[in-house]
Amino acid sequence: MATPAMFITWRDSADANVYEKERVDRVFNAIKPNRYPRAIVKVTHPSHVQEAVQLANQLQCRVSVRSGGHSWAAWSVRDDAILIDLEGLNEVELDESKRIVKASPSTTGIMLNEIIGKRGFMFGGGHCPDVGIGGFLLQGGMGWNCKNWGWACEQIVGLDVVTAAGEILHCNETENAELLWCARGAGPGFPAIVTRFYLNVRPKPAAMYRSTFIYPISEYKIVMDWVIKASPTSDPGNEIVAVSLIPEGIDEICIMVHIVTFQESESAACEALRPLNDSHPAGAIVEVISQPTSVADQYQDQAKANPSNHRYCTENAYINDDVDVTAVLEKAFTTLPHPKSFALWFSMAPMSRRPLPDMACTMQSDHYFALYTVWENVEDDVRCKGWVNNIMKDVAPMSKGAYLGDSDFQIRTTKFWTDEAAEKLMKLRRKWDPKGTVSGYLDDGDISGTRGLDNQNWSKI
Repeated sequence: MATPAMFITWRDSADANVYEKERVDRVFNAIKPNRYPRAIVKVTHPSHVQEAVQLANQLQCRVSVRSGGHSWAAWSVRDDAILIDLEGLNEVELDESKRIVKASPSTTGIMLNEIIGKRGFMFGGGHCPDVGIGGFLLQGGMGWNCKNWGWACEQIVGLDVVTAAGEILHCNETENAELLWCARGAGPGFPAIVTRFYLNVRPKPAAMYRSTFIYPISEYKIVMDWVIKASPTSDPGNEIVAVSLIPEGIDEICIMVHIVTFQESESAACEALRPLNDSHPAGAIVEVISQPTSVADQYQDQAKANPSNHRYCTENAYINDDVDVTAVLEKAFTTLPHPKSFALWFSMAPMSRRPLPDMACTMQSDHYFALYTVWENVEDDVRCKGWVNNIMKDVAPMSKGAYLGDSDFQIRTTKFWTDEAAEKLMKLRRKWDPKGTVSGYLDDGDISGTRGLDNQNWSKI
């Protein structure tokens, strides 16, 4: 059967409404960028990606890539580039005997886990259900139970790519291994285009349970001190997060501690949660103790917390291990600018204390902090963005770096890798893409090109 032709929407010749739809309809953030690709290519076959790259080389322009469209800064939308939209690549194929799944970059976390879950497997993908695995994996992948299971990108055992020169290659530990190294943490600076991932999957836990405690924000210090102390030695099936939010029906800022445990039996789940249930501070407004849950339930909660058609401004930091984390985050957790916004502390220990595999993804600490500032109206832009900037002025000096996925390189420069990993990554970018055909890191003015990011802890905020 012949491969269908790829579909191209050219800026200079397409209907304006059609072009605009293809340009930004799949950008999750309702704040749309003022950047205009030369064309948008909708691909349905890996060969289309090769054709699009070859076309860009003929026209002497760049390419950009869209997997799920969930990057807050809309990295896929670049001026005068050919935007390669991978939405039409729809492949999920599980080899149960090898416990490896082949999946297209546009596959979302919920799609992947629904398919492999029916056959008894799970992948620790992104928490938000509609995040494509392409961007998620390339930036490292802070997925389900990351504090114990490790970075999702560690589960990449191979990938198929189209290089900046238009070649189709397979990459693994013995074949084009440099690109596999880059794929585990390069983020949008990966110097090729992934068309297929080969991923290790794990057996689906037989029992998922949760405990959730919501407190008035006046109890912030007691609650944060407790959860920070308890997390590193908690059961290895426990994912632990503390969130500042305004819960529906309570209508005031609260602090919530949410624990999800992944276990092989109900009794094991209850035993894993018991120390936290027994030690949690008194005074909770809401207590949910050792209740059954599922990946589907958790995805539903995440979708509600991250609604579509809203405006987003995000920031993040890996807080230094030797500071008073509770004090550093107090302003962020107690002064939310909008009822739909939230601040998050995610426990990364003990994973953050182990030697990492040899890969680009190298930035971590015991404490991951992120702001997800969510609002609806343009008139709130200045206030909400200003709040993020003010918080990060105080937090950034207390951090060792940041996570690529919740960052905007146009706004703030910081460390995303160790110095050694950053130097190696930028050299490999230049080796595999010497002309800067793949757009790379969207910094202020989109000028980083083949040089890449500086990986320095300084801030324009």
